[in-house]
Parts: sequence; C-alpha cells; structure tokens
Amino acid sequence: MILRVVTYNIHRSRGMDGRVRPGRIVDVLREIDADVIALQEVVCGVDCGPEGDQGRFIAKELGLNYQLGENRKLKGAAYGNVALSRFPLKVVTNHDLSVAGYERRGALHTDVSLTDRDILHVFNVHLGTAFLERRHQARRLSERKTGLLHNEELKGPKIVLGDFNEWTQGLATQMLGSHLKSVDIRKYLGRTKTYPAFMSVMHLDHIYYDGPLELKALRLHRTRKALVASDHLPLVAEFEHTGLAARDARPATPPAAS
Repeated sequence: MILRVVTYNIHRSRGMDGRVRPGRIVDVLREIDADVIALQEVVCGVDCGPEGDQGRFIAKELGLNYQLGENRKLKGAAYGNVALSRFPLKVVTNHDLSVAGYERRGALHTDVSLTDRDILHVFNVHLGTAFLERRHQARRLSERKTGLLHNEELKGPKIVLGDFNEWTQGLATQMLGSHLKSVDIRKYLGRTKTYPAFMSVMHLDHIYYDGPLELKALRLHRTRKALVASDHLPLVAEFEHTGLAARDARPATPPAAS
C-alpha cells in the first residue's frame, strides 16, 4: 500500500494577496490528491459558509472524512488543526500542548483505519513560536516513558507532522529524531528551506514516522495556485506500508485434509 501524506498550514485560508479563499486551498489539495491530510490554522465556525467553516467546506468539496482539534477560539469560531482522509478517521484525543503565557497549541491524534485491522496513528502538530515554549512541548510529545508518543497503547505505525515553528536543530527536532525517522528535505528536495512560499528562508514544516513505513518520495508542492493560496507550501510524502505488503504477500494457508 502506497500512502500519500501532506502537511499544510493554510493560514486561515488567507492567501499571499490578503484574500480569504478556502476554494483555493481545495484546488491545491485536489492537485495533490493525498490519502491523509494534516492542516494547521483552520477556522471552523458553525453555519458560517466556506470562509467561516473552512474544515467542513474543504472536506465536503474533496469528499473526505475530517476531524477537528480545537486549540482556541478565533472571533467565536473554533480554531486549530484539522485531519482529513479518504479512509475512516477517528479522533483519539486533541492533546493540549499549551504553555502558560503563550498561544494555545495542540497535537490532534487521529487513528486512520487503513484496513479492518490496520491502524495508522497520525499526530497533527502545531508548536509555538518561542524557543522555551517549544522545549516544553517537545518534552510533552517525546520524553521517554511519559511522552505522548511513547504510549504503550499505540500499536502500529505513527506519523507525526505539521508546523513545528522550528527553524534550527532545536530540542523538538532532537527529541523526535531520537526515536522517529525524519524525512530528509535536503536529500529529496535539494534544499533546506521551505517557508515562506516565496523566497523561503526557514524550514518549519516537518514529517516524522516509524514502524513499517518506507519513504518513497518527498516533494514541496510548488504550483502557481499553491504559491498564492497560503504563506506555507504543502509538504508531500509518499510512504509504502511494508507491513501490509508483507502480510498480503504471504501464501494462504492450505485447507486441512479431509
């Protein structure tokens, strides 16, 4: 099974031209055609139309399942991370990563049902912009024995992706990289910067993974529409789930002799 996964900070659907256009985000995601999508900075109001209820609008237009992880309110609307998938999707929890004195942040943990018995754990993360803030959040995610990613109930592969707001090799990068594999943008993209969309000077969007997942391809989705739809560009990875391939390749057990 090949899985196409994307992380994309949509910046409340506000493009580089200052216009709020969720339809452009839909067009960009339709170009990518991913199986699992992690969005950050999504506004989800109630009965607000496309601009005010962006998560529902995007999911409906693409025909995908979606779940919201609300981190805070923005002008009365829920605001946070959204997970979408063509596979059945279930929220496990929206982990609060907030640090006192800073903007509320979270990690949306959803379980993607690839088959009746195969689960992919997806953590859609948006970390803070302050160095000390991210140190606390990194420990909450990755500290040995107590970190969210070390929960013994997590059976099956994990993907941790999102906007980490970390442009240097900080604690979050070090801790996550100590027990998860990181996609290497230098190797696959020939560059080390991905943000902002125009004239990139930082690397904020990251993807980590473990288990029977093998990275096959990585790209920055840099089309004309993507360059204007948000200040971030979508980071797209393709994985082969080798556990499913190996299991499906096994010969069937012959029937017992009668």
